[in-house]
Amino acid sequence: MNEYFLVWAQLAINGIAVGAIYAMVAIGIVLIYKATEVLNFAHGDLLTVGAFTAWGMITVFEFSFLSAMVLTVVLVAMLAFALDTWIIRRIAGQPQFAGVMLTIALAFMIRGLISMLMGPESRNYPTPWTGLTLHWGSLAIAQLHLLILVCALGVTLILYYFFKFTRLGIAMQAGSQNQLAAYLNGIAVKRVNAMVWALAGATAALAGVLLAPITLVDISLWFVTLKALAALVLGGFGSMPGAIVGGILIGLIEQFAGVYMPDGSKDIIAYLVLIVVLMIRPQGLLGEAHGRRV
Repeated sequence: MNEYFLVWAQLAINGIAVGAIYAMVAIGIVLIYKATEVLNFAHGDLLTVGAFTAWGMITVFEFSFLSAMVLTVVLVAMLAFALDTWIIRRIAGQPQFAGVMLTIALAFMIRGLISMLMGPESRNYPTPWTGLTLHWGSLAIAQLHLLILVCALGVTLILYYFFKFTRLGIAMQAGSQNQLAAYLNGIAVKRVNAMVWALAGATAALAGVLLAPITLVDISLWFVTLKALAALVLGGFGSMPGAIVGGILIGLIEQFAGVYMPDGSKDIIAYLVLIVVLMIRPQGLLGEAHGRRV
């Protein structure tokens, strides 16, 4: 197999796997924003809670990886449901800036609480697929990356079916389009919004459980939110397909920048893409323009 093709294929596989994580995080942000018009800057901290929870279950309580993953998703979904019910709902009807500041405050509180309880050191946990690879000719594919791709595809298909064919999913879409009209048609908008937060929390937890074995269980995992925001801008803010496309593209761009661009480019390329897209096409690849000329 040609050496250059081999390198490109390996980078593409790694980029798609990491991009799938960004896409899952971006989907959660889109769900909350479309339903409640709150841009949740604490979403990455829910991901971090998921990673630390899974670490505790696997290494301290000796749960299996799959059991820990399922329980973590459920627990973080419940936490997100509670955050909306007890805190976020109190600012309903307030300017969007209030939601931004409230979620930033929640993010710092969650981050500080994790640091107080768990300490600042990084850690990791094993999975049944850690260190295992599949070989296709000279190409080596980490089984953990394949697991991430399968989970990302599964989440996408489940969400598509959920929003297309279930009453709750249709109610969520109705509430995201017009909350007053949805309420007048008998939809319990407050309960639906809390369920949206729970669904977004579940996707964040799953992303954290899958990302931690690739990186580390660390307080800095919340930075994934910034990459997800770059993916949203690239794909089209408010568009779920755009979140998926943007996440995959950001993952690919990062991997290739890490090899073919100067040292340090991998860490900043997502934000450079964000700036360029905002300058050239603010609505993103799949978004719709809603700007005003003044």
